[in-house]
Amino acid sequence: MRTTIYITFCLCLIFSGWRLQAQTLKEYPDSVVLYDSQVRIVFHTANGAIDYHFAGPTDVYNAVGYVLDTRTGLLLTTSLAQHPYSTDAVHDSLGDGIRINIRHMDDRHAISLVQRITLYADRHWVLTDITAASSTGQATVETRNISPLAILPSQQGRVAMSGSEPRILDEPFDNDDWVGVVERHWPDAAGISYEFSALYDNAAFNGLVMGSLTHDCWKTGIVYHTGAAPGQIDSLVVYGGAATPDVPSLPRAYGGRDGTHDVMPHGTLTGAAVASPLIYLGGGTDIRGAFTGYGRANARINGSLDWKGNAPVYWNSFGVEGVLGYEKVMMPPGVAKVSDYLHSLDNFSRWSPPVLSVDSYDQSIYTTDLLASLSKYAKKNGQQMGFYFGPFVVWTWKNSVEQTKLPGTNFSLGEAVLKDEQGKPIAYKDGDWGAYPIDPTHPATRQYIITQLQKAKAIHATFLKIDFLTCGALESITHSDPAISTGMQAYNYGMKMVKHLIDSILGPDIFITEAISPMFPHQYAHTRFISTDVYSHLRDDEKGFPSWGSTEASLATGAHLGWVQGTLWPFTNLDVCIMQHFQKNPDLSEQEIRVRLYAMMVMGSILGDGSDFRQPLAAQRGRKYLNDPRLCAFFSRPQAFLPLKYSDGDGFDQQMAFYGKAKDTLLGLFNFNTHEVFRWRCGLDSLGLKKGKYLVKEFLTGATLATVEAGQDVISLTIPPGDALMAELIPQ
Repeated sequence: MRTTIYITFCLCLIFSGWRLQAQTLKEYPDSVVLYDSQVRIVFHTANGAIDYHFAGPTDVYNAVGYVLDTRTGLLLTTSLAQHPYSTDAVHDSLGDGIRINIRHMDDRHAISLVQRITLYADRHWVLTDITAASSTGQATVETRNISPLAILPSQQGRVAMSGSEPRILDEPFDNDDWVGVVERHWPDAAGISYEFSALYDNAAFNGLVMGSLTHDCWKTGIVYHTGAAPGQIDSLVVYGGAATPDVPSLPRAYGGRDGTHDVMPHGTLTGAAVASPLIYLGGGTDIRGAFTGYGRANARINGSLDWKGNAPVYWNSFGVEGVLGYEKVMMPPGVAKVSDYLHSLDNFSRWSPPVLSVDSYDQSIYTTDLLASLSKYAKKNGQQMGFYFGPFVVWTWKNSVEQTKLPGTNFSLGEAVLKDEQGKPIAYKDGDWGAYPIDPTHPATRQYIITQLQKAKAIHATFLKIDFLTCGALESITHSDPAISTGMQAYNYGMKMVKHLIDSILGPDIFITEAISPMFPHQYAHTRFISTDVYSHLRDDEKGFPSWGSTEASLATGAHLGWVQGTLWPFTNLDVCIMQHFQKNPDLSEQEIRVRLYAMMVMGSILGDGSDFRQPLAAQRGRKYLNDPRLCAFFSRPQAFLPLKYSDGDGFDQQMAFYGKAKDTLLGLFNFNTHEVFRWRCGLDSLGLKKGKYLVKEFLTGATLATVEAGQDVISLTIPPGDALMAELIPQ
């Protein structure tokens, strides 16, 4: 051993047989080891490969980095002969840590790869990135594919994770088309997750969370292929440069619609040096905490919006009519009647002024002047106005794209639309009537957004729903701004512009919710839809309903995303609840409504409703549920629950469990199996409770469900088929 470096702070913990007294860096003849109580990083100085070992345990062996240069081809860190390194003490917004800087280089290659690996004190997660740089300063790097973490069979790379129920979390790029999160099983699982993923044991929650922390240049992909042995990964690559087309012949979540929706390759980045995305690796005995760490790290690096005061509550018109007024389902007097009805719900209105959120609307009926008059009417009822628009999309007829004027500008849509390599307009939603993405960097787009926000100002809107944001992230043959070469660069540019224009035109206290959108960058909104529109029926296979948009499908995805609330955004958004029926769908049962509300609770969602309260049954149910004092108090400060039992697999018979802390502990249990009961047993210690006597009551009715006696350490509850339970544990 040559050198031992200590950054002093006491740990005195035991991990895998090591007794540690400090975060430590040690140098050996053939390796450098950086470790703390939960993480051990081994840099092999002979070939440049890296091992990562996390408590759990999860072990990564022989990881490499690479760049795929458009001119010189693939270059691995292990393909270079020399691997000199240095170390730095790090003090930044994430904390204090130690960084290893490795320059993979030799005289045969014009490009070197500079790898950085940082371990922070008391964080138990690792950050890594890689930069491809000209070795002499003379060459230029150009790439659309760069990876700081690649586990490749050709390099004897592998990942091994302990546990009896190994899973890979496969995340879609955005929340469009009712594509859910997929939990992949062994063996022979292969695919690509976007921006983040996790390897975990479904029974014990140990595992590894990985994901990108920078979102201003690259779309990040995580390509995986499982090994034959349970818990072993033979191939895993985390890279910047993901761009995948839709493949309609494939299932939605398996390559059909879960990708980036691109028809063009990812744009290239060019320069004397090109950096990869910064990647987070957080492993240990509980991935729920690792995901929270991932969210917090994103917020520290990129910022996040906060919200002063209580969460907004709102009514949205889309549940009544897809394009408000188009089919004459609800004309303006109907909106006024909804306003009057909401005014009668004193608890719904108690915590914050309800918002009338008019969604997509027939502009020949709901003119700006008409919406302004509705805003005045709503104000008399103590309510506020919402406004809907898509900043990077225009809907029009396919044969008129080149001639259509971009509203509020002197430009045609053909001048601003994103185009493919043949110079033809790209359609985000294809058809005779289609959705066309417009370039976030084009001056016409800026003027179009200003025009929309001036409408919002004219109606005194305080709540914005911005939609089809994914359009702005699509790759294009070119962008108006020559400095922009990738879809994510353009999207980040555009979202920053949108937020600046909102602040300057409407003011800083405007609540922004993202509908169809990528997960990242997150810092320009207060909340984002967990999934596509939710219609409130129980399951996707329910007779008479669409095979999408169910409560089960939205919660199955949301079960893995509660960590975003309080880290990326102040709140989540599980879309609106429905008191009777969504648009032309059949009527819902009251049980379905209750299950839906409980799903919104466990997700920490803001409370929205999309019902036609002119209908007596909807009005009756609204008074029962939307005016419930305890429910309204919860949604004034919603908090996401912690999962106790995740969704798992593609079936509809999901059984999920969550717990949250309010005044007393809340336990949310969901049984989407319509034929079998769900018997749930849980130790009090899993809920953070000490042994003692507890009364278990149903949240809404106050009915006593069970009693936990002082000598018991387990709670047992039964949930009927197709039902849910929100139980409150009250200490006695």
